[in-house]
Amino acid sequence: MTKICTLVFLLEGDNILLAMKKRGFGSGRWNGVGGKIEAGETVAQAMIRETQEEIMVTPLEFSSVGYLEFAFPDGTTDMAAHVYICTAWDGEPVETEEMAPRWFKISDIPYDRMWQDDQFWLPQVLNGKTVKGNFVFDKDDTMLSHEVQEV
Repeated sequence: MTKICTLVFLLEGDNILLAMKKRGFGSGRWNGVGGKIEAGETVAQAMIRETQEEIMVTPLEFSSVGYLEFAFPDGTTDMAAHVYICTAWDGEPVETEEMAPRWFKISDIPYDRMWQDDQFWLPQVLNGKTVKGNFVFDKDDTMLSHEVQEV
């Protein structure tokens, strides 16, 4: 069964907020913030809740910019992520037990310290495109294949 998740990136001018995952799946990598959708939540409600929990910020203005599917043939639970860009929020990002947020210039995104798929779709999203992607990873989190299309 596929785990449905959210992923959000805060944008301010030519800066993007990434967060270092401190524990669990994906730890040690920069990413957006987000997580799984709970029973009874809409996708947007889950994105707002997860952002509040992970960096203590409440998204106010956001848009859906992508849908990404991740397959793990080794038996790790497959995932699908609804991706958002957020341009207005309440609060200031702070570090929590799970995430350590940091602002980066969009021109200096540390793709070498992120999931391998990010370099194939995030630039398109940051250029105003909406994308759909499919990615396959092995047991060592090495990307085996990728497909990204504009929708």
